Amino acid sequence: MSRLLHISASPRGSASHSRDIADAFLAEYQDSHPDVQVDHYDLWDGTLPQFGPAAAGAKMTVFGGGTPAGEEKVAWEAAVATFKRFDAYDRYLFSVPMWNGGVPYILKQLIDVVSQPGMAFDIDGERGYVPLLTGKRAAVIYTSAVWAPGLGIEWGQNAQSPYFEGWLRWAGISDIQDIRFHPALWGDYPAELKKAAEAAREVARTF
Repeated sequence: MSRLLHISASPRGSASHSRDIADAFLAEYQDSHPDVQVDHYDLWDGTLPQFGPAAAGAKMTVFGGGTPAGEEKVAWEAAVATFKRFDAYDRYLFSVPMWNGGVPYILKQLIDVVSQPGMAFDIDGERGYVPLLTGKRAAVIYTSAVWAPGLGIEWGQNAQSPYFEGWLRWAGISDIQDIRFHPALWGDYPAELKKAAEAAREVARTF
């Protein structure tokens, strides 16, 4: 049975446009796929571990064929547990608001925690990185308040979707659909939000 995990990178709760669009997606998805388990992961709920010096040391220990010990062991076990939570699903919905042209740091933190050797990837001496998260699907809601497609450089640059989609593909998740809300400062927010919600429902029906 398929399982879907909604991962929200917005800290704005009910004020979040990306969460509003996600709610439209999930309502339609659950109507269209009543037998699919749907869970939520709010990255701001305090359960996402840090990936600091001990964890980085543990990663290099593992790269070298060793077994982490002490503080490294504790940090590594937290990273492994987070990866297992993530890997338990074959469908993902990501709510990704744009922060300073890129993604919220909490989402980058998740990426750094789960992108571990032998879990998200392997390395081959001839082929380079070998993705391990194959056979999964992702729908991604990208939102921004200032930057929008077609605007000049004075309105910022999009390092949001290229970075995040690049990471998904690097990890092996190549079946990706995106849903966008980029009304710009002067846009008709209610109308654009309605359009994005309908786009989300369309994706959800066949996801």
